[in-house]
Amino acid sequence: MKKEPGFLYRVFLFIGDALSIVFSFAFAYYFRTNIDSRPYFFDNELRDFFISNIVLLPIWLILLYSLGLYSKRVIGRHILELWRLFLASILGVMLIITYDFFTNTAVTGSSLFPVRTIPVYIIVFCFLSLTFVRAFISAIHRLSLRHRFGTIRAVVVGNSHNTTELLMGVTPETGFEIVAVVARNEFIPKEYRARKYGHVAKAIEKMHPEAIIYTDNADLEGMNKIAIDNHMLFYYSPSATSIITMSRDVDFLAGVPILRVRPTPLIGAARVYKRAIDIVASSILLVIASPIMLIVFIIQKILEPHAPAFYRDIRLTRFNRRFGLLKFRSIKQKYCGMTAEEAFAMMGKSPEYAAKYRANGDYLKNDPRYTKFGNFLRRSSLDELPQLINVLRGDISLIGPRALQPVELKNYGNRGLILSVKSGLTGLAQVSGRRNISFNERRALDIYYVQNWTIALDVQIFFRTIISIFRQEGAR
Repeated sequence: MKKEPGFLYRVFLFIGDALSIVFSFAFAYYFRTNIDSRPYFFDNELRDFFISNIVLLPIWLILLYSLGLYSKRVIGRHILELWRLFLASILGVMLIITYDFFTNTAVTGSSLFPVRTIPVYIIVFCFLSLTFVRAFISAIHRLSLRHRFGTIRAVVVGNSHNTTELLMGVTPETGFEIVAVVARNEFIPKEYRARKYGHVAKAIEKMHPEAIIYTDNADLEGMNKIAIDNHMLFYYSPSATSIITMSRDVDFLAGVPILRVRPTPLIGAARVYKRAIDIVASSILLVIASPIMLIVFIIQKILEPHAPAFYRDIRLTRFNRRFGLLKFRSIKQKYCGMTAEEAFAMMGKSPEYAAKYRANGDYLKNDPRYTKFGNFLRRSSLDELPQLINVLRGDISLIGPRALQPVELKNYGNRGLILSVKSGLTGLAQVSGRRNISFNERRALDIYYVQNWTIALDVQIFFRTIISIFRQEGAR
């Protein structure tokens, strides 16, 4: 899941489309005023015309997206793609004319298109430039795949005739490179037998593939779990094709139907949207919170002049990556850097004390590790404000599953699934009872979030977090 198939290609298409549209507007104006010999009577400056249409560029890009021009079901299907590009060129100009009428012509009497031929030129130039630029980018993409740049390294697993067909038909131009096979010899062509492995775990260890293509029917769930735990793409190619012929998510690889199984909808463009929101939101919240953070810092230094005000805790985020989670220190300095078990042992508490802490969802009433001011910071959630820096840096997201400590990882049966997305400053588990729910309930909520993410869910969690903070429903 670290590499999303075709994502970079679609990003370049998006950039190419934006440049094509800007060029079309500028060239249409230039063509009418400098090449077209017919007289004209307007004094609009090219600069003003150009800036106005830069501002309106998102309308075009939203239209292209709405027509499916960044979907793999349209890209590469030449007649369909050309027709939709032509339709987008016409509809885009019509939308901008409508917008211009209600915002400029009807109000000031001026217009972006003072000469009727300019919109016609834009339609023609936009269609031609979009077509040319997309063809050029597609050619570069095919060339890069031919040289194995951007291909997905895959291991084919399963005793099925689909295994044979995939091995014989997959070439770098398909976007995949078969680096290992786990199957019986009868399903493996001779030229691939040197890449045969007895078990998928060994193939992953030796060849570091990025995807599993599973062609068998046995233990589908177990194979999917292996892919999730190793943060790999997972494709399923059943031997009975009728099972999936009605699914709209079915694709074909070397003539073989394959179904992409996604552990989370938070992939590709969705990750870009979420990261953009994180950058904007964390920047705004840091500006708002900075006076409060300064006050907390000063109080910490007054109460304990020689102790650090901040605490850096090692946590896990997407793809099992470790990072330093920043918090205002709420724990006594001598217990910083220790696990709960180590701290309780240092106090002389029995092992049952630590077991009770874990069984209670990592919470104990009147936990002896915390200072009085630290308890206030935790109740008010002010100790978590420095995590906005982690969000801005990209360590975590504003919304996501709770950031796990490495020692907690063994308690998570679905740790690969939870670590398929970035951890969050707040999340569904935190706003669903905070410390009043059990460990298993929190884990179930984190898994639900990963599998059912939407922007609307993030917005809901964000506002529920604000309500929880004002009600002082933080850790007690």
